[in-house]
Amino acid sequence: MKNLLLHYAAYNHWANQQLVKVLLKLKEEQLDRDLGGGLSTLRAGVYYLWSAEYCWYERLQLTEKAADPSEGFEGTLADACAEWLKQSLLLEKWVEKATLVKLDHTIAFTQKKSEHYKMPVQDVIMEMCNNSTFYRGQLVYMLEQLGVSRIPVISFGRFKPKK
Repeated sequence: MKNLLLHYAAYNHWANQQLVKVLLKLKEEQLDRDLGGGLSTLRAGVYYLWSAEYCWYERLQLTEKAADPSEGFEGTLADACAEWLKQSLLLEKWVEKATLVKLDHTIAFTQKKSEHYKMPVQDVIMEMCNNSTFYRGQLVYMLEQLGVSRIPVISFGRFKPKK
């Protein structure tokens, strides 16, 4: 199971990197154009992905209630993307170092609405990566709506892990 989780965490970081390369080439107007949907703008999507990955990672650190790192953030999109990529790399490195006992552990956490949950660490990692995959897909769709033609294929099958 650890190899699968490590492969998936590495894929998540790689896919984020591929998407960031495209996002950093866009104009401010493109980043902030309201395209509808749950994320509304590409910038909002980046902030959401950064925050979600941060929150799940903090839960792995046994933080009961994680803060939103994008709340009040005043940096550039490049700054936000750098933080997002740091976050996804942290997960990859965490999984790499995790023992089987740690991966089998169950953690408890509270969501924003004071709902209490318990979840196996393995499921937390899968949830984090699946959530990011889902929202990266939405960002790709938004890029297509903007007429961006050079969007990398970021499917799991295209990922080539380091040996």
